Amino acid sequence: MTAEHRDVRLMTMNDAHADPPGRGRHAPRRYLIGNHPVEVGRTAPGLHIVATPIGNLGDISLRALATLAGADLIACEDTRVTRKLLDRYGIVSPLTAYHDHNAAAARPKLLRRLAQGAAIALVSDAGTPLISDPGFKLVRAAQDAGHTVAALPGASAALAALTVAGLPTDQFFFAGFLPPKHAARRARIAELARIPATLVLFETGPRVTATLADLAAVLGEREAALCRELTKLHEEIRRGNLATLAQASGASEVRGEIVLVIAPPPASAQPSPGDADALLRQALARVSLKDAVGEVAIVTGLSRRELYQRALALAKEQSDGAAR
Repeated sequence: MTAEHRDVRLMTMNDAHADPPGRGRHAPRRYLIGNHPVEVGRTAPGLHIVATPIGNLGDISLRALATLAGADLIACEDTRVTRKLLDRYGIVSPLTAYHDHNAAAARPKLLRRLAQGAAIALVSDAGTPLISDPGFKLVRAAQDAGHTVAALPGASAALAALTVAGLPTDQFFFAGFLPPKHAARRARIAELARIPATLVLFETGPRVTATLADLAAVLGEREAALCRELTKLHEEIRRGNLATLAQASGASEVRGEIVLVIAPPPASAQPSPGDADALLRQALARVSLKDAVGEVAIVTGLSRRELYQRALALAKEQSDGAAR
């Protein structure tokens, strides 16, 4: 046994606690590296937030493997997905589902297990738990009840994309998934537009072309990177401005898990009256005058009163043009 394995074993050993209901006393607590078993002790009681690979199953830490193997229960989004990871490393810890659709019912059961002294590992389908999933409610409830909550850091799609995008990393803002509907998505992009940091977004293949088009319309010619299937066999990273990426993604079907990384706004960018008019025209074609003014005020930083007067004039011009 290596020194590193001994350290992991000591960190997870807690022989003073008997196995609680749900896991047999004789179930093996071990994981496999290749064909070599590594015996571990029982993971310490409490809730353990365990990062798992985002694609390549080799991207997991020894500490994570020891914790999963020594846990009394593993709470996961999809038991089928997590089972593939456990099978790869010969881990037989029991699984239970914890996701958006059952969280309200499952959370009290997990809290009862914690109160009984159980060691529970929380994982997501991929990457670090609590990023765009309901895990934070369980963490908060466990902490409020006085249970130990420990983080086991590891893979994260957002950070992986940020490191390969070739864009500034000194400040970044993770915005998760944008709304699926066009008007709500543009409104959200407008809120993000003035944040002086690199933006990191999640998106799905079927929606990415429409999302890139809306990003280009609201944010302009910002540089960006489309990071697809990171760490997997078909990993792909496309770089360019938003309009170019939108055009390229529209020309061919985009599949898989996607992270979009978008450059921050230029520090010296100051909207001109012409820019404000163009944004108002675009917004007026989609939403009410009031909403258009609010959206453009967020993007430009100009006063709502000034924009409201300008929007009235533009709306009148459009109305007069249509009447002719």
